[in-house]
Amino acid sequence: MRLGSIILFAALCSFTAYYIYEPIPEEIEERWKLMLTNSFFRSLSHLADFCESLGLKDYMGVMYFITLVEKVAPLSDHHVRVTEEKFDGVDVVLYQPRLQRDDSEPRRAVIYLHGGGWCLGSSRMSPYDLLARNIVSQLDAVVLSVEYRLAPAHHFPVPYEDVYRVVKHFLQKKVLTQYSVDPGRIAVSGDSAGGNLAAAVSQQLIKEPEQQIQLKAQALLYPVLQALDLNTPSYQQNQDMPILPRTLMVRFWSEYFTSDKALFRAMMANTHNNHESSSLLKFVNWSTFLPESFHRKYNYSAPTVAQGVGGETFGVDGPSQSFADPRASPLLVPDAALRSLPKAYIVTCEYDVLRDDGIMYVTRLRAAGVEVTHEHYRTGFHGAMMFTMWPTDFLIARRMTDNYIKWLMENL
Repeated sequence: MRLGSIILFAALCSFTAYYIYEPIPEEIEERWKLMLTNSFFRSLSHLADFCESLGLKDYMGVMYFITLVEKVAPLSDHHVRVTEEKFDGVDVVLYQPRLQRDDSEPRRAVIYLHGGGWCLGSSRMSPYDLLARNIVSQLDAVVLSVEYRLAPAHHFPVPYEDVYRVVKHFLQKKVLTQYSVDPGRIAVSGDSAGGNLAAAVSQQLIKEPEQQIQLKAQALLYPVLQALDLNTPSYQQNQDMPILPRTLMVRFWSEYFTSDKALFRAMMANTHNNHESSSLLKFVNWSTFLPESFHRKYNYSAPTVAQGVGGETFGVDGPSQSFADPRASPLLVPDAALRSLPKAYIVTCEYDVLRDDGIMYVTRLRAAGVEVTHEHYRTGFHGAMMFTMWPTDFLIARRMTDNYIKWLMENL
């Protein structure tokens, strides 16, 4: 009996070690902490797959547990006044400094858009709440955090439209006056899918000649910027990296557009492009827009263009094939559409499937004459900046946050 218990215990330890251990690159700091953190994400992902296969709950419905675990009540404190409001029908969380200044000089403002693949996340999650408070305290700024609606309940373009409505509402003179915001010192910012929305909104605003107040800056943290080529070098290199493996990113993309699993399968095979989107592949040709150091052993191979029947491909209806829309894929606009964009701060991480999206955007923005600060973290992984809360607090998150706030302080 005792021998059997020892064998069972040894087997359990072996299984646990096998499950937790992942071949994470040596360069990444606090590797074991990342392994332990990712074991939770993997467990939840496996549970989500299992529940969906049994028809109990859809995959994203189970994964939303991550958002619920991290949610906090956004409360005011001695330094920050927090209110929950609606801007043009969209929920927002507004953070304002409590400190009353002697002068009447208006403040900076940052419109922040949370990440989560358009399907998960919330402005009320503890890492975003903490980041907003840090920005308020260190910059004496107003922070507007947007609670846009999520897929799959609300497919594209609903999340984008929610964000755009909030930004347009905020950029009114009477609203800025109400919150003592300087109309010449406003930035939009976001991480991951939030970076996607921030980039898309920045592009749309400069198209509107009647828009009197424009953004001064855009700060994009490891943004997702294109859905045409899901097999770039970074997608290949980091397909099994923790937090955001390729399968999950592809699932986020497909769920953003439709609940039809045919698109997910096509995107996994990188065969989802049609004749309309294929004409835009020139904007995401990484052999042109990526520096040589990122090419590695990969050779450029343009994604396959599917042959649809009757205007449809893979059984997915036309309106859901929106991945060629620049509001979903901001990297797909011509150079002329980039020239008037506000100065940019773009963060990329080496061990992130989205690395090449950000780097290609840096290349194209600079070529168009836009002032760009590119911060590349050679030991970084996707989502790193949001791991600021115990027990998943990482040293790299503190450095990233400090550099981000420093840039805002100097450029906003």
